[in-house]
Amino acid sequence: MTRAAPPAPLVRRLTLSDFRSYAQARCDIEARLVALSGENGAGKTNVLEALSMFSPGRGLRRAELAECARRDGAGGFAVSIEIEIGGVTTQLGHGLTEDGERRFRIDRAPIGSARAFADHIRVLWLTPAMDGLFAGPAGERRRFLDRLALGVDADHGARVNRLERALRNRNRLLEEGVSDRRWLDAAEQEIASIGVAAAAARRETVSRLSALIASGGESPFPWAEIAIQGEIETMLAEAPALAVEDRFREMLAATRRRDAAAGRTLTGPQTSDLAVRHGPKNEAARDCSTGEQKALLMGLTLAHARLVTAMTRKAPLLLLDEVAAHFDVKRREALFDELESLGGQVWMTGADPLLFASLQGRAEMLQVTPGRIERV
Repeated sequence: MTRAAPPAPLVRRLTLSDFRSYAQARCDIEARLVALSGENGAGKTNVLEALSMFSPGRGLRRAELAECARRDGAGGFAVSIEIEIGGVTTQLGHGLTEDGERRFRIDRAPIGSARAFADHIRVLWLTPAMDGLFAGPAGERRRFLDRLALGVDADHGARVNRLERALRNRNRLLEEGVSDRRWLDAAEQEIASIGVAAAAARRETVSRLSALIASGGESPFPWAEIAIQGEIETMLAEAPALAVEDRFREMLAATRRRDAAAGRTLTGPQTSDLAVRHGPKNEAARDCSTGEQKALLMGLTLAHARLVTAMTRKAPLLLLDEVAAHFDVKRREALFDELESLGGQVWMTGADPLLFASLQGRAEMLQVTPGRIERV
């Protein structure tokens, strides 16, 4: 018997109020593929950013919330979407009040954080700012790795935030030269517990994603070989989590003087890196050409979307900013076919509407001009 395709949350309506360049805007959507075209600076990425903030964190630009409020507005903003899944419509909303308070709602009822949105929709994205991921600093790849883990584990973002706060607390105690060891013992116990949990979530995500990539069929994009480079993650491959916690705590206690001199904690998952290789070429991704890196990143993004679908039983919402211009006609058409096969909704942007000409009749075609979103 053929297994039914997993449900896909579809954004049927997007409403923006005082968000970035939009005083008021609304668009109604019928298709799974959505193509937004318009001149550079028209506001296409602003639309994707508004959608990306239905995922925990600060969205695809990682901007301060106050930056998202329209310059000539009152100081706050509101974003609302109506999603349909299995014939049931749910309204999700997020925003910032004029007093600087962030708010979240589901069917107009207040909720505590964006974490609750994950029960209804998972949001993934790929932007031009990520083009230098493989050759850039390790911190960017860690952030990318945490986004991968967050796609399948909605609690991972809170876990990473707690780890960062615990590390700042330990660094402060070391800087102040606290003489009572009990304060440092408690701080290091917290770091060990949260750090091992975060490292374990990363390892599981990479392991599952690697297995999915290995089992994949033909694709117009090269497959990636991925691995985590980190002391705690390596220890988890060799010992149970509780034993690794104990060892990590001992390591932190033994390196207090060194870390105090450095001004930061030098051991832990906050120093890990994501190693990526171009599978077909067996070459480090950072050594590949710019075009090869873009294709590799796209292949990895598509694989991650499939992993999210398999693990959550819901196809994610995928946001692709200025993606079509990266590829030649043949690969671009293959990309569109791949996106359709994912089963979820995909929002794409591009300056030239001709990039999406072959999607006529298959996608919702939207024209973006400053402050306006209109159906073509």
